[in-house]
Amino acid sequence: MRSLLTVAVILLSTLSCHTVKRAAQTTVAVADTASVFIPVKALRTDSLAADSIRRVASALARIDSNRIGFETFSAKIKVDYKDSKDKNLDFNAFVRMRKDSVVWVSIIAALGVEAFRVLIRPDSVMIMDKLEKTIKYTTVSDLQRITQLPFDFTALQQLILGNPLYLEGELQSFKENGAAVTVFYSGDRFRHLAQFLKPAISLSRSRLDDTDLLRKRSADLEYDSYGTVAGRIFSGVRRIRLAEQQTVDVSLEFKQVEFDLPLSYPFSVPSNYKLK
Repeated sequence: MRSLLTVAVILLSTLSCHTVKRAAQTTVAVADTASVFIPVKALRTDSLAADSIRRVASALARIDSNRIGFETFSAKIKVDYKDSKDKNLDFNAFVRMRKDSVVWVSIIAALGVEAFRVLIRPDSVMIMDKLEKTIKYTTVSDLQRITQLPFDFTALQQLILGNPLYLEGELQSFKENGAAVTVFYSGDRFRHLAQFLKPAISLSRSRLDDTDLLRKRSADLEYDSYGTVAGRIFSGVRRIRLAEQQTVDVSLEFKQVEFDLPLSYPFSVPSNYKLK
């Protein structure tokens, strides 16, 4: 139970989703020019700096417009987990969610037996252990306090969809060439390097490092196997490496992905279950 919850907490709480802040000035590196220090007011001129700034703004607008939108979402996810203490887990998770409302997860263990069912709402978390016949109630705020990580319900939904997260702070560098767009942000809590592949500007890699060097906390996320699902460009395979006191590697393979279909979120607690 603890191992599975570790996977869930790490995946759900590594990041938080924020709106990109416009910096008063930024360093821009574009493929056909040297790195230059450009004030935002240069947008009002016809200089090379203004052209570079416009290219940056255009690329960032495309990144933002490519975010996956949804009303409901469902998928089967094959999860492979390995950590530096030689713990290995593999299981299937069925995920259903409604925008801004609920995330429902059913975790299937060996022999197709449902081991856990989880219901997450913006301010509450319920975890049903169907093997031990227990129920646990907690809150997102409690998980934030325990893990000392900034996350919220919106971040969880965006993480599952594969949308870019934590594009916040000051834009330190920008690079665009024929194959990719790469941005680097420096914020109060994390430094974030994100790469997007052309032509669709699909998120390829997201590398975050804690600004607190004493914690040595980092997250490296890779996105692969893109395909079109219900008109949306969706990453079918994710690889995540998390490091702090130990290293954790998680692979997620999405199957049976569906958008905007009617869904139910069953979570009935039997009377004989004990409160944990």
